[in-house]
Amino acid sequence: MTIDLRLDGNKHSRIKLDEAKPLAELLRGTDIPTRRVLSYKIDHATYVNDEYIPRGDTLVNCITFNHPEGTRIYHDSVIFILAKAVYTLLGPGHKLVIEHSIGDGVFCEVFGTASWTQEDCDRVKAEMRRIVEADLPIDKIAVNTTEAISIFEEMGRRDVVKNLGYRYDEEVFVYRCGKYYDQFYRPLADRTGMIQAFDVVLKNPGFVLRFPSGADCRLAEPFIFPEKLFALHQEHDKWLNILRVHNIIDVNKLTDNYDISEFILVEEALHEKKIAEIAADIVKRSEVKLVLIAGPSSSGKTTFAKRLSVQLKASRAKPIVIGLDDYFVERTLTPPTEEGDFDFESIHALDLEYLNLQLTQLLNGEEVELPHFDFTRGARRSSNRFIKLKDEDVIVMEGIHGLNDELTAAIPAHRKVKIYISALNQLNIDNHNRVATTDCRLLRRIIRDHQYRGYTATETLLRWPSVRQGEEKNIFPFQENADYMFNSSLTYELGVIRKHAWKLLLSVPKNSSAYTEARRLLRLLEVSNDIPDTLVPYNSIIREFTNGSIFRY
Repeated sequence: MTIDLRLDGNKHSRIKLDEAKPLAELLRGTDIPTRRVLSYKIDHATYVNDEYIPRGDTLVNCITFNHPEGTRIYHDSVIFILAKAVYTLLGPGHKLVIEHSIGDGVFCEVFGTASWTQEDCDRVKAEMRRIVEADLPIDKIAVNTTEAISIFEEMGRRDVVKNLGYRYDEEVFVYRCGKYYDQFYRPLADRTGMIQAFDVVLKNPGFVLRFPSGADCRLAEPFIFPEKLFALHQEHDKWLNILRVHNIIDVNKLTDNYDISEFILVEEALHEKKIAEIAADIVKRSEVKLVLIAGPSSSGKTTFAKRLSVQLKASRAKPIVIGLDDYFVERTLTPPTEEGDFDFESIHALDLEYLNLQLTQLLNGEEVELPHFDFTRGARRSSNRFIKLKDEDVIVMEGIHGLNDELTAAIPAHRKVKIYISALNQLNIDNHNRVATTDCRLLRRIIRDHQYRGYTATETLLRWPSVRQGEEKNIFPFQENADYMFNSSLTYELGVIRKHAWKLLLSVPKNSSAYTEARRLLRLLEVSNDIPDTLVPYNSIIREFTNGSIFRY
């Protein structure tokens, strides 16, 4: 038999075997850093530990922290160790909730205590260190569902018990470390000793569990906390408290009881109220003539810009939409990527000098002819579209660099406002399994790419890591520059997206490196009930990705 060895998806070597051997023995003679391997992926399909014995020709991908899937394994493993530490120190009378991503970690709260202090952070961190140094095995085991319910009832995990009772399976998989049990929907590391870098930082009313970054798997220093983004998360959390919805099962029960229609209307009304408040505040600031909108992929920027324009009109302003895409430099002047391709996401792919010249002229009351970029020829040409700002006019521009001051360096700060929009999901599967914001955006993009660009789910999944790299470079470092922030996430959206994404994800072939990612997303969609598109308002941000929007794109 032949074993095709890969390291983080990259080709490594081929090993010929006359007889079957466990992975641990098979890798002993290679230069693969086994102490850094968090899990082994077999034939793009399943994760196993080093005790696995291949029985035929097999592709073995050794996954470390440097692989996107390895990063997720590491993060979930840190959360598992945190949960074990909190349970050991505080017992079943306390509830740990992993609430949302923030900065380079996740924000967490422990309920059942009077308040959370620095001393609590220090105790938990010390216990986590003890668990890591003990290098304990983390075993994934199959358990009868009735037995699992009994285990989690004894642990005080009502959130897990509710889920197990709602969708009854004869058997479920749980993770066990010593006498501690938990349920995770993504794979964990094989041993606690593989998790070395983390931190626990006090942030009232809870704390931030920090994760490492970079190829060397180290914590970034100094720790910079995004205060504006955190305030937006806290605002959304208050909405969820009012709506009494925190986990997917809460939304499922609304569909079971036929209460989902009113819930959708309330959520959409909250969106519209927030957009109206932003528009009214902009109009009050008479000196503001430029509105810049930016956010990561599939945040709903286009629909938000159109709804904001409607609300600006309702506040007696007249929005003039200008496309940043028309300000690209000539194709031959486009900066290259490290691989030698055109880097269209670089801010220097835009003609900043010309853009700032035209914006300055407009704000000075002059008439200008807007450009039109011919993407086929890779050159700018005349548009024959002339504009001149009147007293009530406001320029609206949407693009990935909107928050970067370099984009509009010539425009004084008091003449412009910057709006950051992102789908900051705070819905959980249970207290320890959050639905990642990036997963919601990825599902949106899979649907949109198929419907409007003709891409398969496989193509979108394989392209997603490079999209994320662009966001990390061009968007997230500037998010705290925003004057306003808008959360485009809708708590009910997984139920709507489910039917649109399901077949697309099923079409990803088993021999594709995107297969395990597709199956992971399918498992996420499995826990949500279907919500009919007919219940979604025609101006909803979700309609930008499904169909039937009242706006033209």
